[in-house]
Amino acid sequence: MSGDALAGREVLLVVGGGIAAFKSALVARELQRRGASVETVLTPAGQRFITGVTFAGITGRAARVDLWDPTYPGELHIALTGRADLVLVAPATADLLARMAHGLGDDLATTCLLAAHGPVVVAPAMHPRMWEHPATKANVALLRARGVVVVGPVVGPLASGESGIGRMVEPGEIVDAAARALTPQDLAGCRVVVSAGGTHEAIDPVRFVGNRSSGRMGYAIAMRARDRGAEVVLVSGPSALPTPEGVSVERVRSARDMRDAVMAAAGSAHLVVMAAAVADYRPSEVAAEKIKKSDGELVIRMVKNPDILAELGASRHEGGPMLVGFALETGDLVERAREKLARKGCDLVVANLAADGFDGDDNRVTLVTPGAVTPLAPMSKASVADHILDHFAAHRAR
Repeated sequence: MSGDALAGREVLLVVGGGIAAFKSALVARELQRRGASVETVLTPAGQRFITGVTFAGITGRAARVDLWDPTYPGELHIALTGRADLVLVAPATADLLARMAHGLGDDLATTCLLAAHGPVVVAPAMHPRMWEHPATKANVALLRARGVVVVGPVVGPLASGESGIGRMVEPGEIVDAAARALTPQDLAGCRVVVSAGGTHEAIDPVRFVGNRSSGRMGYAIAMRARDRGAEVVLVSGPSALPTPEGVSVERVRSARDMRDAVMAAAGSAHLVVMAAAVADYRPSEVAAEKIKKSDGELVIRMVKNPDILAELGASRHEGGPMLVGFALETGDLVERAREKLARKGCDLVVANLAADGFDGDDNRVTLVTPGAVTPLAPMSKASVADHILDHFAAHRAR
């Protein structure tokens, strides 16, 4: 299932009336960047904030505004929704949400929403008092109960000069939500535990032994598992990455902290992916105060950390979770991955060279199982994540 769920899809973008409408142009551009074709419908109020010319320039298609368009001989709302894989409303005003909830259809936008046959995603934007109004709350609850995906709003500065909940989420997040809505839910009912990032082993109150792991690979696996319908627990070492929406995140610092969190979560898991770069050693003692510089050498005695992957493999019972490990090597990639596979009791080892995967969005890996070695071409970490999850889905289906 590797690849962007938006690639080759038709998206109908409905633009409501609000100052956030200017961001809808960025939504259209991001949809196209990810491979979707975009058709745009503006509400009458939406046309007061942004013109159809903007969207025509971005999408290469004339923006539609009139249910009674004299240039189109047929039923325009049926034609537009008939070829749309997804309808995306951004911004969705309080008025537009109310019209959707109550099935009104007196303009092109609302008739399209009534005729939509695929997923519908809305990104609300309005003043906090309008968002908090009981009528809006009831309308949103009704739409959610019907399967409409509601993304946002968030707290932030508003056009009024105030700050509060009601700000439309950023275009990238809206497009991510659209991609999730188009992703087959083949992992629904599965519980997935993923570890990510490095660990910090304290030397004194301010210094630690660590590594260069960014956590990007583990976070990508967690987010793709979420997108495919799994319940996901992400055990994250120190990382600058934002917390993924829709994922249960437990943040830890040391290898021992990570061991405790992973073992606690793994008991009810169907899949455990140890993507974290866990420190093999830690200082035997942690200084109570900052170590001062001196003329002599500083010698730190190190002791072994718990081997989380080996403990998971040894404690796994019949019918227990599938276990995936990672092997970051500087040479003899396949042979060392095979050795790790056998020694740790894994079902799959994802092996890569140290030069190929640090801190970037792409990776080049080799998948090693007891019966096969599968080198993958360089690809995004999200695509690598899908290959790993595809392996799990096939394993589960057997």
